[in-house]
Amino acid sequence: MKTPIRVLIVDDHPIVREGLRLVLERRDDIDVVAEAGDGRAAVTAALGTRPTVALIDLDMPVLDGVGVLREMARALPTCRCLVLSLHDDDQHLYDALAAGAVGYLVKGAGSEDIERAVRAAASGQFVLGPEVAERVGHTLARARPRPGADVFPDLSGRDLELLDLLARGLDNLAIARRPQPAPKTIRNNLSLLLDAIGAEDRADAIRRARAAGLGVERPR
Repeated sequence: MKTPIRVLIVDDHPIVREGLRLVLERRDDIDVVAEAGDGRAAVTAALGTRPTVALIDLDMPVLDGVGVLREMARALPTCRCLVLSLHDDDQHLYDALAAGAVGYLVKGAGSEDIERAVRAAASGQFVLGPEVAERVGHTLARARPRPGADVFPDLSGRDLELLDLLARGLDNLAIARRPQPAPKTIRNNLSLLLDAIGAEDRADAIRRARAAGLGVERPR
């Protein structure tokens, strides 16, 4: 028989702990080994029961959830810590991940999502609830260096996008069909763009852009 996933539930609200226990213990391969109503008790319980996964709220008395995560990472690194919090903002998310959380769910997640997250964490996966996963993806995309930014450091992100479309061979009308201004505005913007990069004409701008890595389809 497969070894059950041992779970520690950390939340200062008894009714929340009871609900999570009911959700998780309906499966034979998940065993809730302990509960804790404050952060210090959570660390003590973890050291005593050595859970596979700890499901941790961030708003905890005595020692907050981030503090619990840090102590768990130091004292019991084998335990996979999942956050289940009311907070869905970037600061709480990044503080939790920096402290050692391997996943982040927002309270209100369905029972199947919670169960799936516990299993994923236990198997070594990183877990983000849908409420925060999309935002993290957008943040990472914004942080990714834009092709051509090193060659044309004075261009804005919008100008680089326009130059990229130009390098792909799109004419003004085709560019205007994108989420962009009208064709007349495109003409004006392109004229300013050519001046900004010192291009003699449209063909020269395309050559310079392609040399900088623009105009190439990239995986999303």
